[in-house]
Amino acid sequence: MKINELREMSDEQLELTAKDSAMQMFRLRVQSQTEKLDAPSEMRRNRRTIARVRTLQTERLKAKQA
Repeated sequence: MKINELREMSDEQLELTAKDSAMQMFRLRVQSQTEKLDAPSEMRRNRRTIARVRTLQTERLKAKQA
């Protein structure tokens, strides 16, 4: 997902997106150990989405505290 799309989401939507990406990462890791992945780049994409969501959550938390 693009950062602009994530910025438009509410806090609850961001949390759900992070959870979904984390579950997908888990499935991909299991699949990579048991069989060949169809798209190895999907792991990188999910990892970066999680990082973007966590960064936005931190930014919003700091903005609320200020």
